[in-house]
Amino acid sequence: MDINMIPVTKPFLPPKQELYALLDEVYERNWLTNSGPLVNLLESEIPKFLNYKGHFSYVNNGTIAIQIAIKALELTGEIITTPFSYVATTSSIVWEGCKPVFVDIEKGSCNINPKKIEAAITPQTTGVLATHVYGNPCDVEAIEVIAKKHNLKVIYDAAHCFGTTYKGKSIFEYGDISTTSFHATKLFHTVEGGALFTNNKDVAHKINYMRNFGHNGQEDFWGIGINGKNSEFHAAMGIANLKHMSSVLEKRKEQWLMYREHLSQDFKVLELIDEPGFNFAYFPIYFKTEEDLLEKKKLLDDNHIYCRRYFFPSLNTLNYTESENVFEVSEQQSKLVLTLPLFDKLSKENQLLIIKNLLS
Repeated sequence: MDINMIPVTKPFLPPKQELYALLDEVYERNWLTNSGPLVNLLESEIPKFLNYKGHFSYVNNGTIAIQIAIKALELTGEIITTPFSYVATTSSIVWEGCKPVFVDIEKGSCNINPKKIEAAITPQTTGVLATHVYGNPCDVEAIEVIAKKHNLKVIYDAAHCFGTTYKGKSIFEYGDISTTSFHATKLFHTVEGGALFTNNKDVAHKINYMRNFGHNGQEDFWGIGINGKNSEFHAAMGIANLKHMSSVLEKRKEQWLMYREHLSQDFKVLELIDEPGFNFAYFPIYFKTEEDLLEKKKLLDDNHIYCRRYFFPSLNTLNYTESENVFEVSEQQSKLVLTLPLFDKLSKENQLLIIKNLLS
């Protein structure tokens, strides 16, 4: 690896001694998985940090979290969703035997456009799966009104949302279930990991059985389940990282605002729904044409600055979605967006170098 390269992200890593102290405990107990003490501790500490009052379940990744959410809510048939997200949002729907029905997005936030949801509802529609893109909240009030009117369940893919609040409440409070990712590329990570959030006690009960094969004791099974558990080693990383998240969030905000200050005159940038509650997880910029994007990306690549076309392509173009419609805004935005390097160890000097290359 080129030590002078600037990647799009780098995982935050806690001081070794803090992680190793937790791993020493794991070795002493010789308890590696199956709801160990560190997993239980992490499940207790994360809701406290987020000021989240509902039920929280730690699982092995964010994709499994979505799949369990679909199962727990017993969704079938059609699920209305966004074409502007990471592929796991759509593939999880298909994997669970449901059909994704796409609705176009709002240009400013890149979130699902609630004004287009009702027209997509059919007798086969059972739910809505919407993504809070880049940690920027969807119009949760409008979606809730539509869901109640049509008796639909709502899942939020909140993979980008660690630390995001909306009108003073954790974004994970919204929907029947919210899911998130704790993958190494995320603002908060446990190397691999994910979680489900729900305010419904009965749904939480189902989730906690489903993530452990449906076990109800060693020799009895509550119902169908999957191996969605996570390990003591991953929980150790999460506990060690959690102690530093306040400073990580503050650093990310400084970097994000610096990009906006220097670039917003030359590029379209993300329109924030609730800036005081935003977690500043990603900084996307939008070019005027795809040709402009590709030309600038090559210049950045040649200078060892690696940005990401995130999200590209628009998910309605995947070969397994059976979608024949055109979603103009999503398809356009996916061709114009580039997310810039943003991570804890990104120096101010390197950030200025990125800005200089973008403006050259």
